[in-house]
Amino acid sequence: MLENVDPFLLSRIQFAFTVSFHILFPAFTIGLASWLAVLEWRWLKTGDAVYAEVYRMWVKIFAVTFGMGVVSGVVMSFQFGTNWSQFSDRAGNLLGPLLGYEVLTAFFLEASFLGVMLFGWGRVSPKMHFASTIIVALGTLLSAFWILSANSWMQTPQGFRVGENGLMVPTDWLEVIFNPSFPYRFAHMLVAAYLTCAFVVAGVGGYYLWRSRHVRHARVMFGMAMIMAVFVAPMQLVIGDFHGLNTLEHQPAKVAAMEGLWETQRGAPLNLFGWPDQDAETTRYAVEVPNLSSLILTHDPNGEVKGLKEWPREDRPPVAWVFWSFRAMVGVGMLMIATGIIALVLFIRKRLFDTRWFHLWCMAMTPAGFVAVLAGWFVTEIGRQPYIVYGVMRSVEAVTPMAGEPVLMSLTAFVFTYAFVFGAGTYYILRLIARGPSTEEPTYGSHGVDQPPLVTQLVKESGGKDV
Repeated sequence: MLENVDPFLLSRIQFAFTVSFHILFPAFTIGLASWLAVLEWRWLKTGDAVYAEVYRMWVKIFAVTFGMGVVSGVVMSFQFGTNWSQFSDRAGNLLGPLLGYEVLTAFFLEASFLGVMLFGWGRVSPKMHFASTIIVALGTLLSAFWILSANSWMQTPQGFRVGENGLMVPTDWLEVIFNPSFPYRFAHMLVAAYLTCAFVVAGVGGYYLWRSRHVRHARVMFGMAMIMAVFVAPMQLVIGDFHGLNTLEHQPAKVAAMEGLWETQRGAPLNLFGWPDQDAETTRYAVEVPNLSSLILTHDPNGEVKGLKEWPREDRPPVAWVFWSFRAMVGVGMLMIATGIIALVLFIRKRLFDTRWFHLWCMAMTPAGFVAVLAGWFVTEIGRQPYIVYGVMRSVEAVTPMAGEPVLMSLTAFVFTYAFVFGAGTYYILRLIARGPSTEEPTYGSHGVDQPPLVTQLVKESGGKDV
């Protein structure tokens, strides 16, 4: 039975499984690190201890998710050698340095100053602790920069030549790093990370408000999260439009799959829903809006959009996966924008913090960012198929030549190990959320430098003793 197991298919499933787990953690920690920096800045500026207490709660959650992201990222790196050795051999001259730069410039930075963030309260000055938080936040951005540069190069490769034995050799590193799709994908991913964090924080804050617990802390969480929903969610729609235009230019087959379009036509309709039938080369039960696809993709209601029939069958991506993943991503994005609009209306009416049904709604929207990120990555990675380096190297050429049994065994081991490790991590995070912000831990003592007004006052009233 196992003799007929396809190692190529299993390797793809295994990498999809591990990368889907991994992307959840950076998508959250990138936004969370920046938010922690804002929280600490607000505490230093106002002296309000609520900001410090919220910070101390969420920095513990950051540490857990950061650790799980590191573990899952290491597993992915090993797979380049175990499952995709042909790809590593041919593209290693390009991707190896980019991934190495991520470790040297970002990971070491994050890992070094994370310790100060976690254990530096009362041990270093407020300014030093704040600087550490900013450095960790910058480290997460640097990490995203290098990883997305490498992945974007696989989507829109340039700045290289194919040398002897099919090896890809860099000719211009600036072209490799700043490839055509990178700026759009980098911006799109960063905003997605900020929104992911915002809706998790909103869900937790909404839960506290709904239960009438930690109300002062919940108002800080909920209010700051809704600011992101009001201003950043619509911004993502604009960035996504620019990203779509770039994809239409460089990966038109992916766009055709996203739209479920088979025939090249002017005034192409937008298929709101339907079922792409790849064998019959049609989208069944389509609910269409005339001319809207052309308007969105070309900014011209009569613009031409290529259909999937422009490419041979073997060069088309799995259409149904791309079609529905794209709709899941956009649908969740629209719900985020709607949440921001409702929040703005409630704020104007001074009902934002006491509208219980809206708190329940935000609790339900807690995983929205994760769903959108996963759906977006499905569109990106599945839509690139059948290529691993678009237009240059097919995925089937990249897999390690081996039997299917060891891949099946490692995939099974990953499933059970991830279920245990990440299940335990999730349980601990939920325990931290259930416990809520602590008001018993000290902030800074009399040894603090440039202490905020509230701390200075407490030190003075205590006669110089630690508070």
